[in-house]
Amino acid sequence: MKKACEILGISVRSLQRWRQPETIEDKRKGSSIFPSNKISEIERQRILKVLSSAEFRDKTPHQIVAELADQGKYLASEASMYRILKEVGQNTHRQDSSPKKHQKPTELVATDANQIWTWDITYLPSATKGSFFYLYMVMDLYSRKVVAWQVHDREDATLASEVIREACYQEGVAREQLVLHSDNGSPMKGATMLATLQQLGVMPSFSRPHVSNDNPYSESLFKTLKYRPWYPHRPFQCVSEAREWVEGFVQWYNFEHRHSKLEYVTPNERHTGQDKDILANRRAVYQRARQKQPERWSGQTRQWATTAAVTLNKHRTSKAEKSAA
Repeated sequence: MKKACEILGISVRSLQRWRQPETIEDKRKGSSIFPSNKISEIERQRILKVLSSAEFRDKTPHQIVAELADQGKYLASEASMYRILKEVGQNTHRQDSSPKKHQKPTELVATDANQIWTWDITYLPSATKGSFFYLYMVMDLYSRKVVAWQVHDREDATLASEVIREACYQEGVAREQLVLHSDNGSPMKGATMLATLQQLGVMPSFSRPHVSNDNPYSESLFKTLKYRPWYPHRPFQCVSEAREWVEGFVQWYNFEHRHSKLEYVTPNERHTGQDKDILANRRAVYQRARQKQPERWSGQTRQWATTAAVTLNKHRTSKAEKSAA
């Protein structure tokens, strides 16, 4: 035996192991021997039933195994649950938990000042730990001008209504002239605000529930405010200090800030219609410069033309709609 093993290039011990098949583990790829811990088809179906149940279909396997353990139950590991869900194509959403389809928001178009306003409330830091000051700010969609603002030490529907009433008075808004857009916060949709809007003849418009980007113009304004180089690096000591700072910001924003979306005129110039003369003058300057030195111009001069209409919640055109147009 030893000589035969030497000829074959194997050890005697290996030959002895081969003669005991009951102890041999088949390690060949594609082995028909199933691991002892493999989940049976019956167990697999039971796990799927639990994963897709009303109690667990909105939860992850990590959450499910914890809750089952609290109930004194064990079905399978998180990895096994994820693998089973992947096999049946339910690793993202299960049954009725598929993503909710939001309807398209109402498209609002402003072609002049005081047709559409957007407003919101943002927090300003307070020196008192856990407390904030609240900035109420209303912006005209067409001109981006801040038409009203107030700072208070609380978020309140009555205060919000006062801000809107003040803005309408200052801008001379007539009944049925204005649409006021906001998110779904309680000061925006509360009975006090809705009653005020009805009295003023203002049409309310709201962001869709659970949708965060339906009021982008107000959000962008707050970002501009909080990213100013002179925005305080410490909390405001009192509400008067906060009001003083916001007043300075609004003065700069409305009357000095050359807005990139308005062809670099100020919001107030756009709001009052002065932008038309300003942009016409810029076009004339460029045309004269081209006539004087035409060799410096390879194409048309800059048009200095601002957007005639501003759209809130603009609907995207699908490829099918574009091809049909």
